[in-house]
Amino acid sequence: MYAMVEDGFTPMAVSRHLAGRFIFPTTVLKDPRQVPSMLLRFGRAIGRRAVAVAADDEAAVLLAEHAETLAEQFLLPAVPATLPRRLTSKEGLFHICSENDVPAPRSCAPADRAELVALGREWGYPLVLKNREAFTRLSAPVVSSTTVVNSEDELLARLESRRTPAVLAQEYIPDSVAEDWITHLYCDSQGVARVVFTGYKVRSWPPYSGATTRAWSRPNSQLAQLATGLCRRIGYRGIADLDWRFDRRDGRYKLVDFNPRIGAQFRLFETWNGTDVVRAMYLDLTGQPIPSSPQIYGRMFVLGQLDLPSAAASARREHRVPEALLPRRRTERAWLCRDDPLPALAEVVRFAGAGTLRLAQAAADVLTKRPAAHP
Repeated sequence: MYAMVEDGFTPMAVSRHLAGRFIFPTTVLKDPRQVPSMLLRFGRAIGRRAVAVAADDEAAVLLAEHAETLAEQFLLPAVPATLPRRLTSKEGLFHICSENDVPAPRSCAPADRAELVALGREWGYPLVLKNREAFTRLSAPVVSSTTVVNSEDELLARLESRRTPAVLAQEYIPDSVAEDWITHLYCDSQGVARVVFTGYKVRSWPPYSGATTRAWSRPNSQLAQLATGLCRRIGYRGIADLDWRFDRRDGRYKLVDFNPRIGAQFRLFETWNGTDVVRAMYLDLTGQPIPSSPQIYGRMFVLGQLDLPSAAASARREHRVPEALLPRRRTERAWLCRDDPLPALAEVVRFAGAGTLRLAQAAADVLTKRPAAHP
C-alpha cells in the first residue's frame, strides 16, 4: 500500500504498513489541471498498475474525470465521469434525489446573501448550512463542515461580508425526532452491489451535524435496499458512503450526503470472512472473486479524541448520561492500534497542537476584547 499525503508527518504517513508515501499538498487542488500528471508520476514510481482509492470528495471527482488518462497507471471503477462531481455537489445531490424519488431534506441553493437571509426567515431556525461544491471547502469555504445555525444573527456572523455565499441551505430535522444512519457499499462494473453494510451513528463532532465519532454496525434491510436501488438507477460504480437521517415524523430515511469514496469509518464494516469495501474493490478490479459472506453486526467505531467532547456536549444538552461510553469488544478505533502505534502518536501531537493554537487565539481575543472567531 502507498499513500498520497499532505506532508510526511500526517498519521497515515508514519504507518508501518506503507510500502511508500508521496507528498500531495492540498494547495495543488487549487489548480486541478496539474493533478493528472502528478498522479501518473506517482504511479510510475510504484512500477505497476495500482488500485486507486479515493479518500475525499476532491480525489473522487478528479479520478473519475481523468480516468481515461490515469488508466495507464491505475485500476479504477467504471463510474460515469461526471457523476461524482454531481454527487459531491450538495445542490447536485438534491436534484438527483428529486429525479429518482429518494427522500431528502428540503434544500435550496440561494443566489445571494439576501436570498439566504430571506430563506431563514421563511423556513425558520435552526437552519443547516453546507458548502455547495466539493472544491469550495478548500478554496473559499463558508463553513468548515456541515453547520447548524440557530438564529439570523448567527447566520450573518457566519457569512461575514460575503454577498454570494456558495452554500446550500437545508431544512433542519430536530434531533428529538431523528436518527442518523450510514450505508457503505461497493458496486462492480455491472452496477451490482457486491457488499452492502449498514450502521447507526451514535455521535458526531461537531455534535449532531459533523463527522462520525462513534457508530454501531447494525442491520437495516430497508436502508440497504434504498442505497442499492439509488446506485443502480444512477449508474454508480465503485465505493460509496451514504449518510441518512431517519425522520420519525413521516417515517422516512432522508439522504443527506452521498460520498463517492471510502468513508472515514469504513473499517467499522466487514463481513465474517474479513471483506470490507476496499478489499471488495481491490479483488474485483484485479479480477479475483469477492467471497460471499454476511456482515458482522455489533462492531463499534470510535474516534476517541473527538468522541469525548461530543459525549460531554450531548450530556449537557440532553441532561442524561450518553450511551455507549465504556470500552467493549470488537471496537474499531480510528487511530489506536497495538501493532502500529505511530499513527496514534502522530495524531495526538497534531491534535494537541491544534488545541493549543485555538486556546491561544481565544486568549488573544479576550485580551484585545474582540469577539472570538467562529470555529
